[in-house]
Amino acid sequence: MKVALVHDWLTGMRGGERCLEAFLCIYPNADIFTLVHVPGATSPHIDSRVRGTSFLNRVPGIRRLYKVFLPLYPLAARSLDLSGYDLIISLSHAAAKNIRVPAGARHISYCFTPMRYIWDQAKSYLPGLTYYCALPLIRSLRAWDVAGARSVDHFVSISSFIGARVRRYYGRSSVVIPPPVRMEREIIETLTQEEQELFMRYNEEFFLCAGALVPYKKIDVAVDAFTKLGLNLWIVGDGPELESLKAQAGPTVRFFGRVSEAFLWECYRRCRALVFPGVEDFGIVPVECLAAGRPVIGVEAGGLRESIVGYRPWQHSALVPEKHSGVFIPKERCGDADAVCEAVHAFCRVEGAFSQATLRARASEFSYASFFSAWESFSKSIGIAPEDVSPKRAGGGDLSRAEGS
Repeated sequence: MKVALVHDWLTGMRGGERCLEAFLCIYPNADIFTLVHVPGATSPHIDSRVRGTSFLNRVPGIRRLYKVFLPLYPLAARSLDLSGYDLIISLSHAAAKNIRVPAGARHISYCFTPMRYIWDQAKSYLPGLTYYCALPLIRSLRAWDVAGARSVDHFVSISSFIGARVRRYYGRSSVVIPPPVRMEREIIETLTQEEQELFMRYNEEFFLCAGALVPYKKIDVAVDAFTKLGLNLWIVGDGPELESLKAQAGPTVRFFGRVSEAFLWECYRRCRALVFPGVEDFGIVPVECLAAGRPVIGVEAGGLRESIVGYRPWQHSALVPEKHSGVFIPKERCGDADAVCEAVHAFCRVEGAFSQATLRARASEFSYASFFSAWESFSKSIGIAPEDVSPKRAGGGDLSRAEGS
């Protein structure tokens, strides 16, 4: 069986790209196609399997500008030549699923989310009058996106939350298979001398925010809350909101920008809890934090409802160490800094009751082994079982790259 993996763009190593590496373990001979490929931005494993890109890849400065070319995504996706492939798996949060499927091929879409820019978060990306000026284009892209969904034989969603969005926008059902998440034992990087000195310099207890600094993650809400609380908050990550967040932050909020894997995991291990104030499609960062043995404070909505067993302080019940892995903020109060403050106060009252064994056990439900097993069962159910590959027979080196890179 000749397999093609289609990814939206390869411009950085994030959760979607780690999923792509996991699929390369399942289908080690698969070829990768993408709209834009920046060699060296992901991993040598991925780079070595890229066989085709769209015409956008030839645009000067495309690494920084690829999102500006949103109106050309339909043409770019259809320009990928996938003739000769028996199975096409698109890993899509934008245009990858809208490729032209050759006759006789089967198409599975592993859906990270329907495209945020044109559906429910369009106003976040295009605020104010910009949204209304762009509305004709948005409507055209929505029609194209719905039409592209018809080329998919089987949808697989990363969470039930995303499965509901697939039903809402495309009228399609989907199987839920959460993305694979690295466990603490799989992180092989070590701290540099400079990073060790940072932890020595800021020898303090802290809460943690980690991830891309973009509007829908609502990091600004956490900054407001911890400025009010006067508690230490470390923010790890980069993005377009960095400077505005720095401007609103009080003296107890520290920014570290883009950091190494080793530094991020050391933050997970040392933090009091991860603060997760937005609504995510799945949320790999919270599960990684659980894997490091630390709890999560977040909104009871989106993918977090499926990965965290949350203690609800407003119900005035007791925290159960053998069950709970975090503290929830009520869904209807998402975006409310006072609600974050209340959840942090509730966490401080029960902080000592959390069980690291419970947190790590919960994280293990989203391991690479769980992902491989779920994909194998799904593949068999639709009659296209993978090659003779499993977590124990995935080529050793390939699996270690997927889990430890």
